[in-house]
Amino acid sequence: MKRVKHALPLARWPSREEAQRSLLYSPIPIGRRLVAEQRTWVPAMVPWRATGDGFVTPEVLDWYARFARGQPGVLVVEATGIRDVRSGPLLRIGDDRFIPGLRALVDAVREESQGHTRLFIQVIDFLTVRRRPAPEAFFSRHLVVDTGLRERLAAALGEARWRDTPDAEVRSRLVRDRPLADAVLTSRDLEALDYGYRERVWDLDLPHIRDLPRVLPGLFAEAARRARDAGFDGVELHYAHAYTMASFLSRLNVRDDGYGQTRGGRMRLPLEVLQAVRACVGEDYVVGIRYLGDDVVAGGSDLEDAVAFGTWFADTGADYLSISKGGRFEDARQPKVGEAVYPYTGESGYECMPTVLSDERGPFGRNVPLAAAIRRAVRAAGHTIPVVTSGGITTFDQAEAILARGEADIVAAARQSLADPDWFLKIRLGLGGLVRRCEFTNYCEGLDQRHKQVTCKLWDRDFTPGDETVRLASDGKRRLNAPPWRPPVAVRGEPRSSGEPSLSVTEIVRGEPRSGGEPSGEMIEGRPKGT
Repeated sequence: MKRVKHALPLARWPSREEAQRSLLYSPIPIGRRLVAEQRTWVPAMVPWRATGDGFVTPEVLDWYARFARGQPGVLVVEATGIRDVRSGPLLRIGDDRFIPGLRALVDAVREESQGHTRLFIQVIDFLTVRRRPAPEAFFSRHLVVDTGLRERLAAALGEARWRDTPDAEVRSRLVRDRPLADAVLTSRDLEALDYGYRERVWDLDLPHIRDLPRVLPGLFAEAARRARDAGFDGVELHYAHAYTMASFLSRLNVRDDGYGQTRGGRMRLPLEVLQAVRACVGEDYVVGIRYLGDDVVAGGSDLEDAVAFGTWFADTGADYLSISKGGRFEDARQPKVGEAVYPYTGESGYECMPTVLSDERGPFGRNVPLAAAIRRAVRAAGHTIPVVTSGGITTFDQAEAILARGEADIVAAARQSLADPDWFLKIRLGLGGLVRRCEFTNYCEGLDQRHKQVTCKLWDRDFTPGDETVRLASDGKRRLNAPPWRPPVAVRGEPRSSGEPSLSVTEIVRGEPRSGGEPSGEMIEGRPKGT
């Protein structure tokens, strides 16, 4: 596909009065009792800030508090593991011992948003994915030398002795002869050699994979119960991208035990999980689903499947649907030795997080048609649950038009919110000209790929060395959160947090209020100078 570089869409920012009259800043019910104050949404992003065993850290609290200061309608906490197993610096919710830390996270968001932001947590299950091994390690430790391999080796070499040769000799022969290995290893063995071992939901020869339908409903239900006990407003079931539940939904799922192959079979476990969660947390607690409008891989599910999934989820009691796209393992690029395959490096990964280097369609609002089609089907089935869209949304007019056309009910923005956590608030206050706009180069995604603490290139070097008030990344070179911004009191009397000094309209520098030692900027007729 030919790639061209696209410029950011021109932005027209509304006055405060126009923003207040807009659909984007109008309230919307989610579930039976919850109302979000506005239709702005920060979706789940994994920042790599938890402890190695999944606990909340001060860095995690700072990350979510920073988004909360921008007062989005809804903020969704990162994909949080439902199993009580080590999984690196990712949050976990697989045991009650995680509840106090998660409750502290809830409290931080409540305080920093002044109660304006609804907080959900995304819960996820994932299967084993191992790092790509060095060939010597694969052949000496990981390769299973079974009768089938011996038969293929004997046939390839025309020597019957390989049927009885010691394992060590078989391994030694293969590690020295890659063409021979290509001829006799299974496709799964070759994948484990070249990409790293990866489990599938249809590996029914593995007892723990065979038992997933028995185990997962209870694990998800207990995770949702812990989310409720920690004080979250709702829970989002992660049925998207490369992970367990998305793999059950995918057309690639060939399980022959009633949980695969047909659309109804592939939907069976996701619906059973939803039912178990609902039975555990009750009818009044928000339960949403994040899933794919298109797998974007050969043989995977497409929009026709996604439309059917959406109506079934709504029929079964989901309170909202959040639509994503792609992000699969099947087309991911080969990792380096010692690294794990990353599901956002192939074409499906691009479609999940499109950049300014794109085809003729460009990256902006690229995935909205998926949400629009799903919403139409859900409405036709008689359901009014909100549908959330995302992907390259970066201006007020873009978001407002999506809502006005009925393509979605809520607009989510991950990368733009990372670039400027205050952008929703700035627009609402009529200060859109101060928005720090994402450039959609996926610098942040590159950090995520290397399992580094995620930051934005637009602000992560903006600090004075030695400033002890700025928390730095583990590399010591990047600030972990966007610089603070506070709206001036003079902007229509916007209330300030308790204990904070009043600011004048002139106390704005590059879209941020003056802090100690910074010079004052200027305002011209209520607009930032130069805009």
